[in-house]
Amino acid sequence: MSHFFLRTYTAILLGLWFATFTGSVSAITKVIYPAGETPNDPRYNDVIEVLINALEKTRYRFGDYICQPSAIAMPKKRYLMELAQKERRVNIVWSPSTEALEQEFTPIRIPLRKGLLGYRVLMIRKDQQAKFDRIQNLADLTGLKFGQGVGWVDNQIYDFHHIPVVQAQYGQLFKMLEAQRFDAFPRGIGEILGEMELNRHDHPDLTIEKNLLLYYPFPYYFFFNHQDKELRERITTGLNIMQKDGSLDAIFLKYHKAAIEGLNLKNRRLIRLDNPTLPKSAPLNDAMLWYVPGK
Repeated sequence: MSHFFLRTYTAILLGLWFATFTGSVSAITKVIYPAGETPNDPRYNDVIEVLINALEKTRYRFGDYICQPSAIAMPKKRYLMELAQKERRVNIVWSPSTEALEQEFTPIRIPLRKGLLGYRVLMIRKDQQAKFDRIQNLADLTGLKFGQGVGWVDNQIYDFHHIPVVQAQYGQLFKMLEAQRFDAFPRGIGEILGEMELNRHDHPDLTIEKNLLLYYPFPYYFFFNHQDKELRERITTGLNIMQKDGSLDAIFLKYHKAAIEGLNLKNRRLIRLDNPTLPKSAPLNDAMLWYVPGK
């Protein structure tokens, strides 16, 4: 456990003891986020740290808190269903935004990871690099088949551009790529290095494609049930504080600087895709909120 999470966990326990002793348990903010789909899933460690920081920086105003994963692992479709329930097992989720999702739930329109999730590199089989060396533009991508998780928002983006998609549960996609069920698995910049490390023994024939970088505008937000206004206000306040004091950018660099540099983003061949699901509310004109390779 990292020193950050150890300190935070200790603070939570002390807060609970104090609240119990003073009879103020009702003042504690309880935050439950979705547990990962697979054991030791590293994909959301940065988002969880942002969430805990936002809670910690608002302790002075909103009081103590409990922040923990759901009791059971939840794929995306399940945790969105849970968030809509009256008696819900999660009360905050993170997701790429769409018009439909913003009608069903309330977002905080501060892009997590500074929009980095919209930049994609490809996980491929080691013997297939020559095939990808010939990919020059969007039209060339339509001759490939991508692997994606069931119900992922960007499935609609690839479908819009006539790129065939094979859908499966996240944990099965690495095995399916190795078995040649599809050509490539597009991964986020902050995801692929950790996934390669976790899968290098079980799937040694997989590697990171060397030259391509896909991009589509893909705002990734915290979402809340419409009824949870106080929780949304607290997290919004915390994120605003983090933007001003630099801690939001610090967490971004802590988790993603090595990947940005190691994947050589600024020298890759960029292929842009339109996002037909992009909400009109997306703050695309606020340059401070978005990462751009090479800047």
